[in-house]
Amino acid sequence: MNPTAEDQVPVLVVGGSLVGLSTSLFLGRLGVRHLLVEKHPDTSHHPRGRGNNVRTMELYRVAGAERRIRAAASVLADNHGILQARSLTGDEQEWLFKEIDPGGGLARISPAGWCLCSQNDLEPVLVRCAREHGGELRFSTELVSFEQDAQGVTALLRSRETGAESTVRAEYLIAADGPRSPVRERLGIDQTGPGDLFHNVSITFRAPQLAEAVGERRFIACYLTNPEADGALLPVDNERDWVFHAPWHPDRGETLEDFTDERCIDHIRRATGVPDMAVEITGKAPWHAAERVAERYGVGRVFLAGDAAHEMSPTGAFGSNTGIQDAHNLAWKLATVLDGAAGPGLLATYEAERRPVARETSARASARSAEHSHPGYVPAPGTGGGRQRGVLTVALGYCYPSGAVVGADPELPVVPDQLRLTGEPGTRAPHMWLRTKDGERRSTLDLYETSFTLLTGSDDGELWRTAAKGAVHRFSVRLDCHLIGTGPDDDLAPEEGADWAEKHGTTPEGAVLVRPDGYVAWRAEGRVADPEAALAEVFEALLCLD
Repeated sequence: MNPTAEDQVPVLVVGGSLVGLSTSLFLGRLGVRHLLVEKHPDTSHHPRGRGNNVRTMELYRVAGAERRIRAAASVLADNHGILQARSLTGDEQEWLFKEIDPGGGLARISPAGWCLCSQNDLEPVLVRCAREHGGELRFSTELVSFEQDAQGVTALLRSRETGAESTVRAEYLIAADGPRSPVRERLGIDQTGPGDLFHNVSITFRAPQLAEAVGERRFIACYLTNPEADGALLPVDNERDWVFHAPWHPDRGETLEDFTDERCIDHIRRATGVPDMAVEITGKAPWHAAERVAERYGVGRVFLAGDAAHEMSPTGAFGSNTGIQDAHNLAWKLATVLDGAAGPGLLATYEAERRPVARETSARASARSAEHSHPGYVPAPGTGGGRQRGVLTVALGYCYPSGAVVGADPELPVVPDQLRLTGEPGTRAPHMWLRTKDGERRSTLDLYETSFTLLTGSDDGELWRTAAKGAVHRFSVRLDCHLIGTGPDDDLAPEEGADWAEKHGTTPEGAVLVRPDGYVAWRAEGRVADPEAALAEVFEALLCLD
């Protein structure tokens, strides 16, 4: 392939679903010019992938998209919990959990919260936000082939509308092209894990009568367990439009053609317990639940993200959230390398950090499916024991024992048994509310996006501020320094007398360095004799400059 290309961009993103669009948004917020190509003509029209966990919503909050997403999701804002029932009209009913955040305790550890926003509603919001931040998005455009060399990647693209072909030269390629990723296959990357778990056909339908049978039960999903007609019922608008996931058994010879409208209508009636209900089928889409993780997250200048890197059971919506968080992790590292502040070794930490998270999370997702008796899923003997605890630790508490961190405990579990957000290196930085000098209320998490951030107190604050300026001059790295306290020279004041140092596991003389993704990169737990030398040593390691 001729490396002379018609277009040249720093980053080419392949795939325009949730993960690809999020990648575009995050890159754009960091000022990275990029091109995204998606083979389909538009965003998804099918209501799926609706659960956005608290960590994902934190990322969208910092990226300026949270309010728009919640507006798009307003129709389901009051839906909570998962119901399990033999039918909607019988007595055998049990809430597997009734509230996502019982007691409202989540507000103590995060400025965001979970959001139920279906993929068909979320993706258009991401498109608008990505384009507002400079993203070039081309739909109906497919990747035909690519080749890479030491300096970059040359990709051949084709318009699916006109058939016209063009070449693009990029420094890096991100493949967010789904579970059957052609890019992953081209790279020769294998996958590990149990493989296929179960298969469903997702049926969209209209049934105004169903709202009467559902009544005041505002669930996220209802697992209907009639052995003759099981499945999962999901509301789209709580009134007229619904989704039903019907088990599909291709291993028994079932084909998609077997799911006629008549069969689907009969199945939905029997499963819900409303035999005379008027049902209009509006769409059908097959989907496959699997547990697989790529053995590598990239080769050379090509990286995998989302379903291209990992597949997970849908219970808990861990898959899409893990993919969006992949994109965020990779985006700031690419931006730092493209800025010239970091060596290419920083990009190797993407796999070192994210692949263990995917392995642990995918196992938890499968166990969650077993716990909830997800329709269609029959766990292998000896797997999927009892109730799974600590779901929030999977969503918010995952750790990086190794990677772009200094001083992390190598024995730190990737997903701990209990949630600990106490400022340890390799963990998500703690949330606390602050006030700016202008009186604006901000979470500490709002500080982390486009640069490294050094938090310190008044005692040795000027020494740390000088050290930060020295690091910026020496490494050309993006770094902000904030003094937290109530004095006239402090930048930010804690609300209600909260102790920022105690919250972050240090002392007023210490400091905490946080990465652009909100993870603690390093912590000085007390006074340091030479802050400038200490910070220089830390950045030498973080930026992979040795």
